Amino acid sequence: MSFLVDSVIMFTSQVLFFGFGWLFFMRQLFKDYEIRQYVVQVVFSITFAFSCTMFELIIFEILGAMSSTSRYFHWKLNLYVILLVLIFVVPFYIGYFVVSNIRLLQRQKLLFACMVWFTFMYFFWKLGDPFPILSPKHGILSIEQLISRVGVIGVTLMALLSGFGAVNCPYTYMSYFLRNVTDSDILALERRLLQTMDMIVSKKKRIAMTRRQMYQRGEDQNKQTGFWGMIKSVTSTPPGSENLSLIQQEVDALEELSRQLFLETVDLQSTKERIEYSKTFKGKYFNFLGYFFSIYCVWKIFMATINIVFDRVGKTDPVTRGIEITVNWLGIQFDVKFWSQHISFILVGIIIVTSIRGLLITLTKFFYAISSSKSSNVIVLVLAQIMGMYFVSSVLLMRMSMPLEYRSIVTEVLGELQFNFYHRWFDVIFLVSALSSILFLYLAHKQAPEKQMSL
Repeated sequence: MSFLVDSVIMFTSQVLFFGFGWLFFMRQLFKDYEIRQYVVQVVFSITFAFSCTMFELIIFEILGAMSSTSRYFHWKLNLYVILLVLIFVVPFYIGYFVVSNIRLLQRQKLLFACMVWFTFMYFFWKLGDPFPILSPKHGILSIEQLISRVGVIGVTLMALLSGFGAVNCPYTYMSYFLRNVTDSDILALERRLLQTMDMIVSKKKRIAMTRRQMYQRGEDQNKQTGFWGMIKSVTSTPPGSENLSLIQQEVDALEELSRQLFLETVDLQSTKERIEYSKTFKGKYFNFLGYFFSIYCVWKIFMATINIVFDRVGKTDPVTRGIEITVNWLGIQFDVKFWSQHISFILVGIIIVTSIRGLLITLTKFFYAISSSKSSNVIVLVLAQIMGMYFVSSVLLMRMSMPLEYRSIVTEVLGELQFNFYHRWFDVIFLVSALSSILFLYLAHKQAPEKQMSL
């Protein structure tokens, strides 16, 4: 009876997660598109539902909700379903919709879709060869073979996003990095933009008038009959035709300049709005957060470097370790085990909520940036693939944030993976991503004033 009640709870939560994924698909991703492939919508919602269910099971593990046998069963069921979707279903439909957009392959699109899926499986399997992610005793069809490879891709994505986010967040929030923009700067740039547009209009009028004169002269020449009139019309060059190509080149250059001026004007307007916003109470709050995250970014880069150089992986979760250091330093009596459980629950909950929210915001921005009516189905499926791998990898890395007694079932469910490798790999990719982001933002910040002066 207990197992039945637990299963009803899990099924109900999965339906709710599925419904939320369905609404997110309808209201955010595909709100501007009339044509919807319901199979894409279902696959995306299923991926989102089972990804969130893994996080729900982690919270149930800390709270002790449901029986241990029920949690173990649903852990296994959830992992098998999400791996089935990520490795078999989503790649096949990506290949199917890619082939469907190619006219030459539409008659045999099912065959070519299978070929695309086999190609994916080949490279997916080969991905595990260079990494020490498995114990040699695992069979070729074991669940560890699949989770380990999904984990490598997902941890790489997580580290890239985390490295960029750790640098971009303080750069975005802190008013220190804002350029000093005044109304006179914006007015001067707008004046230049209007002058450029006037020059484009005048030159296009000139081109139109020249073409009209050439057309009228051509009609007059056509009225001339005879052999010599025909020879003259072929050999002579209409006056003004040489200048047309030069004027057109000038128009093209001015149109490119107008585009750059327009983008720079929009950038100055948004910068001025950010300066005004930074003077408000909410802006000052985010400015303080920017300083906090800048300290966190430096600390994270420093710790990632230490972990890589000394090949170090933590054995104790951060919450328990922090409480133990504080208690020993203050010399007070404190139930470390009791409070570490509750604080870990809050910390894991915050990580889960921020991970889901941050990923959905990133996926939405990415989708609107590159989607079109033809490519939207493929892009949604690619985002579903990224989302599923990201969440599976989050479970792999979040295991270290859980107290030792709650890691056992997660370790048992995921199998005998080389968990230390994933943490070291995360540190390496995070460090590369963070340092690359610092270099990129530094160059962009340095070139912005120079670009404005050149315009």
